[in-house]
Amino acid sequence: MAKLVEHSGVVVRTAADRIYVRIAAAGACGTCRAREACGMGEAREKIVEVQTPDAARYAAGDEVAVGVRRGIGARAVMLAYVGALAVLALLLVLTLRVLGWSEGLGALVSLFGVGLYYFALWLFRHRIEHTIHFTITRR
Repeated sequence: MAKLVEHSGVVVRTAADRIYVRIAAAGACGTCRAREACGMGEAREKIVEVQTPDAARYAAGDEVAVGVRRGIGARAVMLAYVGALAVLALLLVLTLRVLGWSEGLGALVSLFGVGLYYFALWLFRHRIEHTIHFTITRR
């Protein structure tokens, strides 16, 4: 089994098959090599939604550990940042070098393309969501 990136948290609320957990960035997050992938490097507190059939076993206030495989964080970074950068660079080169448009117009087209990229990610969010699985355990 792949190593997990784990954070301690507190259950905020539960739903039919989901648990909402508040996790806080720990002091160790500053030196963690995976902090960019999990997103805790930039935030003090986050609410994480964990889908599990055992949601009824948890109640608000329970202390838990939420984990995700390291490879999933890398996939999220690729989708969120590297994909957008690739679209931006490709459209910028296409508009400036191939089509010979002005820099301003090329920049606008590139930014519009990045917007379309993020809109496509939003459209496929449910499909992407099924590839990211959080684990939850009691503390």
